Amino acid sequence: MEQLVSPNAISPEQADPDLLLNTIQRAFVTNAITFNDRSAELTRIDYMFGRDYFNNYNSSTFDGVWSRTYSSIFANVRIIEQQNEANGGGLEFHLGVSKAIEAYTLMMLVDFLGDIPLSEALNPDEFPNPTLDDDATVYAAARARLDESKAFLSGASVGSATDFFYEGDTDNWTRLVNTLIMRHSLTTGNLAEFNTIASSGNFIADSSQDFEFKYGTQLLNPNTRHPDYNADYTVSGANIYQSMWLMRLMQDADAADGSDDDPRIRYYFFRQADCTPGASCQPEGNGETLSCSLESAPPQYAGIPYCFLEDGYWGRNHGDDDGTPPDNFTRTAVGVYPAGGLFDDNSFGGLNQDVGGLGEGIEPIILASYVDFWRAEVALAGGSPTAAAGFVEAGLTKSIAKVQSFGALDTNRDTSFEPDATTVSDFIAAKSGMITDTSDDSWNALAEQYFVTMFGGAGDAYNFYRRTGYPTTLDPNVEPDPGVFPRTFLYPSVEVIANPNVTQRQDNATQVFWDTQPAGPAFPPAN
Repeated sequence: MEQLVSPNAISPEQADPDLLLNTIQRAFVTNAITFNDRSAELTRIDYMFGRDYFNNYNSSTFDGVWSRTYSSIFANVRIIEQQNEANGGGLEFHLGVSKAIEAYTLMMLVDFLGDIPLSEALNPDEFPNPTLDDDATVYAAARARLDESKAFLSGASVGSATDFFYEGDTDNWTRLVNTLIMRHSLTTGNLAEFNTIASSGNFIADSSQDFEFKYGTQLLNPNTRHPDYNADYTVSGANIYQSMWLMRLMQDADAADGSDDDPRIRYYFFRQADCTPGASCQPEGNGETLSCSLESAPPQYAGIPYCFLEDGYWGRNHGDDDGTPPDNFTRTAVGVYPAGGLFDDNSFGGLNQDVGGLGEGIEPIILASYVDFWRAEVALAGGSPTAAAGFVEAGLTKSIAKVQSFGALDTNRDTSFEPDATTVSDFIAAKSGMITDTSDDSWNALAEQYFVTMFGGAGDAYNFYRRTGYPTTLDPNVEPDPGVFPRTFLYPSVEVIANPNVTQRQDNATQVFWDTQPAGPAFPPAN
């Protein structure tokens, strides 16, 4: 049949470039949420439901990401390019931003999926069924787009475009592009390039330059609040389970009086109860609200706290697939950071749509504190533990200051529960002081604090974990044999069904080109 232009659809040259850029940014944020969530689940920063990795992440896991990426990001970038060429320029800011987003998206797709269509994509007349490009080739293409982005941003004017991230500040966009080059270099092992940019100082080095999406407080038409606030701050209680591993790490189980808690714990989590069944406050347990409190721990949890924690921190272990009990009013909810909820001041309970920060949180994507941990990784891998400890100290300092600033969103909080400056400085000194050599202990200390710092925006945790294997202190899966830890995910079903040139994987053991660690199940060690 002839391919005719639909009278009901505008042609590319008629599209508003400002609206195209809006679409690119919104699609990117939605994708970032998915990448952050899946990465956090696998690395125990968030709770993962389901005991078998392969069954947990089926072929529909990235359907939405895939469709948005090709139709709302890549296709619209091409249209903006065509408009800019046709009009002799004028859309340099649009292209600088969209090329940066495109490059970051290409890297994330490779990181999670491996080979993807690129060279034959978005050309249905010539390539109705595009073939897969080698993942290393796609990564190189992403790097080239970052150079293009910087060139477009140089001297660009925002014009009438809406910038959801930096409000038209091209200097901050350039810092982001340089930071993405650092990420590319770190992932591929090009440490010379990484260090060159680090030495320049022109990257995301201050929290005021953080790459994040800011949510609002509006409830209806449309709801602009943080999605985790919407999920947990309801009249029917909380709906998200928090990671037992992360809460225990931050609680510091070795400190019976809680004095050594991570200074961020009351900002990250809001407890609805002061006692968890099975803990010392209720050793007999409660089969109705927490069935595992009446069960023996799995053998692989020998010596590891299972099911419950002290002081009302109520979550779930990695892979727990038990049914949902009536614990919506007792499980631990998200706090004031990053979801804009309540600060935990021992008030316990009272969740509804009108409390705390009203959902005025953020979706962290790349923060200055994360970059400090990248630099710490490079330093420790290069045999410089003193430098690594210094970068961890810098990352923790930025992270805790940023997290504490969110406390002001909860105007009714009892500020006496906020950590003082001495508590914060002692904590930072203690954690950074654990990095003394290049042993597993030092790597675990670095990795644990990196993972805690990434709470809410853990998209890079998955890469770090596959790249280094740390921390080895992660809780095991509740299932003794959960299968091979996913080195990549299955291809999206929307592409496999429609494209005969994409064959679905039969397992999740395929390794990305930069993943040179041993195959599973021996690696990562904690799995």
